Amino acid sequence: MLKGLLRFIIAVIFILSGFVKAVDLVGFSFKMEEYFAPPVFNMPFLEKFALLFSVIVVVLELFLGFMLLLKLKLKFTLSALIALCIFFGFLTFYSAYFNVVTDCGCFGDAIKFTPWQSFIKDIVLLAGLIILFILYRKEFAKKDAYGSTAKESSGKFKYILLGLFSVIMIYIMAQGIMHEPVIDFRDYKVGTDIKAEKGKINKNPSEYKTFYSLKNQKTGEVLKVNQDDYIKETKYWSEGSSWKIEEGKNESVLTKEGYKSEIGKFKIEDPTGMELTDEIINAPKAVLVFSYHPKEVSADLFRKVEAKVNAQKGAVIYGISTDHNTFKTIKNAMMDGTAIKTIARSNPFVLTLEKGKIVDKQPAKDYVK
Repeated sequence: MLKGLLRFIIAVIFILSGFVKAVDLVGFSFKMEEYFAPPVFNMPFLEKFALLFSVIVVVLELFLGFMLLLKLKLKFTLSALIALCIFFGFLTFYSAYFNVVTDCGCFGDAIKFTPWQSFIKDIVLLAGLIILFILYRKEFAKKDAYGSTAKESSGKFKYILLGLFSVIMIYIMAQGIMHEPVIDFRDYKVGTDIKAEKGKINKNPSEYKTFYSLKNQKTGEVLKVNQDDYIKETKYWSEGSSWKIEEGKNESVLTKEGYKSEIGKFKIEDPTGMELTDEIINAPKAVLVFSYHPKEVSADLFRKVEAKVNAQKGAVIYGISTDHNTFKTIKNAMMDGTAIKTIARSNPFVLTLEKGKIVDKQPAKDYVK
């Protein structure tokens, strides 16, 4: 009874973890790119394969989790899941210890974990899988005449379920890659009021303090002092003080958690640096064309989408990218590429706002059909 319950819980965790990533495979591939980037594993040549690696990881999580749930090929399934947990444990420990990836993306945008929380989760799952392996080890030896366990040889229905599950998951993954996620877990889902969200952020902002690293030039002693104490204690900065700030070692530390939302990064500027955000979110209607990799988009697609948005009479229209020369017939504006990726996964895509509320979000290739 207990081992069956433990098996069910672990299987569901893997299925849920795989599902939220399967819905948004492109978003998970962005996370994989972070791991391959120079600050982490310094393997930039693998960044172009990030989507492929994302598919492999998600497929393993989903199908091994579902096989564990159905109790199929139990020895193989448990062994593979243990190996997968060790792999994830290494990644999350590396992220946590070196503080290089602040969100592992284990549950996509649905549930946010810190690196240390992710590592603890992986260790708990690994321990549970090892316990299951020990509890079920006697069943591994039960073979019928054809080399399969007695339950597996008569479990055709389980394989039918696995097949149906596979078809559904493949469809969900394909939709997310070719269009947009079928379920949107992001802060920018259709119906979100960007103006209202920005109001919440402004009313309850996060607060930070700067901690200076000070070194005593006479004794060699090193201290970490927050900005308030630094100002109060004249001995740290008065003329002739032996304390000197160590350049490059100061830290900004979160002291009060405010209202958290990715919409805090929704900041649009014109090519001269003048902010356009308020104009856009206060407009009765705004149609925005975004591109985080404009050089990867064909000129023909840009021409078609610009022609269609220009037909939107009375709307505020901007083309927003990381290059101020991207758009030819609509006004260019600028936004951070990572922030653009957070809004939608397609490149390019069209966002329609009414008084700051998201009423439509489509890949450009679907928008121009």
